[in-house]
Amino acid sequence: MKIFTFVLIFLASVLLIFNITRLNFTNLFAGESMYALIGIGASFCAILILLIFRMSKEIEKRMNE
Repeated sequence: MKIFTFVLIFLASVLLIFNITRLNFTNLFAGESMYALIGIGASFCAILILLIFRMSKEIEKRMNE
C-alpha cells in the first residue's frame, strides 16, 4: 500500500507540473489556462488526500501496536 500511494503521489505531482507549464500568465482565466488551473487544483487535492491517507494508516498502525 505504501508503494502504491507513493506512485499515485508521483503521478499527481507530474500532472501538477505539466499543468503549470500549460498556464498562460497573461490571461489566466481564458482558453487552455482555465483547464490548466482546474488540473492544478485537482492534482493538489489528490496529493493532499493521499498524504492524509498515509498519515491515517501510520496512526492506525501505531494504535494497533
